[in-house]
Amino acid sequence: MSADQHRDDQYRAFEQRRDGHLLPLREIENRVVPTMRDAEYIGFDFDGGSGVYTLKFLRNGTVIWVAVDGHSGQVLGRTRG
Repeated sequence: MSADQHRDDQYRAFEQRRDGHLLPLREIENRVVPTMRDAEYIGFDFDGGSGVYTLKFLRNGTVIWVAVDGHSGQVLGRTRG
């Protein structure tokens, strides 16, 4: 992702949160992080186009990505890479 795209996504997220259409990252983290026992929370990505947060965890040397709908807070899926 380019720096410009990252900046655009951040701005979209800000606008959507401000307008009440997107849950704040902290709320998403508070919902998901406690469910990932024995995993270290590393950070997140955000897709401004879809409104999906992807939280990144590390467990026993394996990276786990958890996709969360930023509008509803619903977990969309988990992947291991």
